This record gives sequence, structure tokens and C-alpha cells, in this order.
Amino acid sequence: MKLQDLDIIVTAPPAPGWGGRYWILVKLTTDTGITGWGECYASSVGPDAMEAVIKDVFERHMAGENPENIELMFRRAYSSGFTQRPDLTVMGAFSGLEIACWDILGKDRDRPVHALIGGVMNERVRAYTYLYPLPQHDMTDFWTSPEMAAEAATDCVARGFTAVKFDPAGPYTMRGGHMPAMSDISQSVAFCKAIREAVGDRADLLFGTHGQFTTAGAIRLGQALEPYSPLWFEEPIPPDNHLEMAKVAAAVRIPVSTGERLTTKAEFAAVLQAGAATILQPALGRAGGIWEMKKVAALAEVHNAQMAPHLYAGPVEWAANIHLGVSIPNLLMAETIETPFHDHLIKGSIRVEEGFIPAPTAPGLGIEVDEELARAHPYRGDGLHLQMQEEPCDYVNGNAFEGGAPSIKS
Repeated sequence: MKLQDLDIIVTAPPAPGWGGRYWILVKLTTDTGITGWGECYASSVGPDAMEAVIKDVFERHMAGENPENIELMFRRAYSSGFTQRPDLTVMGAFSGLEIACWDILGKDRDRPVHALIGGVMNERVRAYTYLYPLPQHDMTDFWTSPEMAAEAATDCVARGFTAVKFDPAGPYTMRGGHMPAMSDISQSVAFCKAIREAVGDRADLLFGTHGQFTTAGAIRLGQALEPYSPLWFEEPIPPDNHLEMAKVAAAVRIPVSTGERLTTKAEFAAVLQAGAATILQPALGRAGGIWEMKKVAALAEVHNAQMAPHLYAGPVEWAANIHLGVSIPNLLMAETIETPFHDHLIKGSIRVEEGFIPAPTAPGLGIEVDEELARAHPYRGDGLHLQMQEEPCDYVNGNAFEGGAPSIKS
């Protein structure tokens, strides 16, 4: 069996765009006619440029190869071009293609992917969700309203979720770390207080940030949140400085998590060695794929750390995250995004049930991709999957972060 054909679909989820402006799906077909699906979570270049990178990685390192040879193809992509170091764009391309190889192998053997990477360790995967506006909420006001956030959290708990994520601490900008405005700290405390009062001990609070603070600023904010006992303080400073992040972890009595912007075991190992985080959040469509993150899970296990796969993409990456989660002993939980488009794109083949995702049993990734639906929603914009704000933190009028979706005002 050899890898033969590649097809790439860039699909745009309907407004408001939970999961990003577009998702890059890859479809691989072997010379024996087996098809596998993957998803490339890459946002550092636009989709046209990324398509070219994906094609180059496939044709240069994977075409004509047996899809079983995951390690060989990874080393080619990681090392060629005289690199042998993490490259976010190249590994984003390889990751989606690697996921598709596992889908092929599972289908060829009539087994789910998790059965090929260690079997069932967890019969179900604990899911968490971001807090999104309810139908009665104003889409602009929601992001700065502790009361609306508490209502959304109550709704999530009623649907079975035991953990909810929110990030009211203001914008992440291209300028790097900043000192939070006092109003941002006050608003963050108000969100934690309102949500904790609404859900009690029925759900963990997951405090999201996006690397936007200085070390000192992150410590100030984190210490202000300690009375509400969040389960994690997510990526409090820019992700490229694990030694400074370790200072935050040592100064704040909330577990630090990080990983959505990291790739390969090289970067995750440095985080663990520095003591920068005890919860790792890889995005499997960017971090090197399923096999590479199985290795990272083993590294984390040695450091008594847990895995919480990240999702701000489509349901194909989500499926890969779930199979990894099923197979590892140090799983904490996995992010999920429930929208009709996410569900319809994989024809409801994997779903959250009372806050947990049952281990998939169908061959491969266990999903059926609606290719016609994906092609019917092409991406026509010129923005990146996610974009950094250019303006600095507003210390006068306050700040609002709109949940990662394109602004409804744009």
C-alpha cells in the first residue's frame, strides 16, 4: 500500500465562526483505494500559501511511501532542508497529513486509530467547552459580562460538562507581553466569581489567556484569581519563553497550561524540563500529529503532567485528539466545539454525550466526512485563521476579546 493522491479543501465555518476563519482539510488516497482524512491547524501563513506547503511536504516526503512508515516520514519533514528543528508551518502541514495516514491504517485494518497506538486506556474522554453566547445574549456585550458568562456556564453544566473555559482578560496583540490593565484584572475576578457562584463545585473553571502578559503582569493577574481555584491558567505569557513561564508557575497557586502554539516533542520537552507547565495542550494538527503527541504524552507522564488536547479548528483534528486521549494514561480532558457545522461535517459520527466523548469504535478516525458540505463553503477571505490585534492594550476604555471569532462588526 502506497500513498498516491492528495486533495486539499479549505472550508469556512458559517458565522460567527467558532473554530477560526477556515479549516484546512486534507484527503489522502492510496494506490489500493483507501481514503484518509486529516486537518492542518496552521495559521502563520494564509491558506493559499499553506496549500503550497502541504503539497510540497506530501510530494517531497510522503508520496509513494507506505503510510505505515510514520516515523520515517516525520524525520524527513523535520530534518530536510538542513533544519532538524521545530518549524511551525512545515509541521502544521505534516501533522494533518500524518493524521490522514492513521485514518488510512485504521481503515485498512478495520480498527479504530486508538487500537493501533496502545488501545483503550479511557473508555470515554472528558470534554470541556468554551463559554459561547446563548441565543438570548447580545453578541457584543457577552464578552465583558460576568452575568452572561455565568448563565452560559450554567447551561453547559446542565448539558453535562464538568469544565468550562473563558478568557475575559483582554486582547492578545502582536506587541507581545503587556501589563494587564487594572480594569482587566477586576473584570477577570468578576468573571471567576460569577461563574463559581453559578456552578459551585459542579464544574472546573479554566481561565484562558493567549500569551498576552509580561511575567510580572501574569503573576499579578494569577494571584488575583487564586480564591476561585481555577483548574488552569492558560498560556499566561508568550509561549516562546518557558523559563519566564516557569516563574509564573512558581508564583501562582493555579496550574499553568500551555501548548496550542507549540510543535514537536522538542518544544514540549523544554516546557516540562523548565517546570513551566503541568498541563500540556497540543493541537494535533500543528504539533506533529498523533504519533509525535503520543511521545509527548509519555514525556509528560514522566514529569507527572497531564494532557488536555486543544481545539480551535474543525472536527477532523478533534477526532484525532480524541483517539490520542483514549489511548493515554495521563489524559486530563479535551476541548470540544459544538456547532451544527462541526457536527454536520462529520455527519454526527462523534459526539459529546453528557460531557464525555465515548471512545470511537468505527475504523480509522471513526468519522465520515461530508466532502460535499466542505466544498460548498470555500474560504473567500484574506485573513489568517486567527489574527493578533495590532493596537496595544487600552488602559482607558477597557478591553474585550471576542472569543476568537471574527468580529461581528467587521
